[in-house]
Amino acid sequence: MAAKTQTTAPFVCLLICICICISTTTSTSTYGSKTRPRRPCKELVFYFHDILYLGYNYHNATATIVGSPKWGNKTAMAKPFNFGDLVVFDDPITLDNNLHSPPVGRAQGMYLYDQWSIYGAWLGFSFLFNSTDHVGTLNFAGADPLINKTRDISVIGGTGDFFMARGIATVSTDAFEGDVYFRLRVDIKLYECW
Repeated sequence: MAAKTQTTAPFVCLLICICICISTTTSTSTYGSKTRPRRPCKELVFYFHDILYLGYNYHNATATIVGSPKWGNKTAMAKPFNFGDLVVFDDPITLDNNLHSPPVGRAQGMYLYDQWSIYGAWLGFSFLFNSTDHVGTLNFAGADPLINKTRDISVIGGTGDFFMARGIATVSTDAFEGDVYFRLRVDIKLYECW
């Protein structure tokens, strides 16, 4: 019996060494290889139109200031750089940059101006779709440094046609008229589609 144990012990040690060598070789070759960039599974482009309530435009306003700093008020943006203003919105989403185009959904959420020294905001919002092309929601969150021409915001989920979607939304300001109106172009690239 002792002779059988002595002949299997080196075989087991050899087998363990081979397994360690294979796992080490595989893991080191993974570090040296380049990963291929992932292609989006879905690409979409929408525009949303924000009209801020300024005390006199109640009938066509789609956004309003609900919180402001002590020195601000709720019918004008705070100075400097709108710092401390919290705005909620329910904006129409269109397929082109015309405000009067038929909406394909609504952009609902909030933005908070969170920087004292430059124009910058934090966004949290959803696109709500109920059209013949799309049904469901897409949810977004992230920082919006307004001084940049394009900004990337995370797509953090969705429902319906966009169930558990994840990706990036590249936002650019397409037009603006002072504090009253702005239009954003949103290029969405989804990398997880179900």
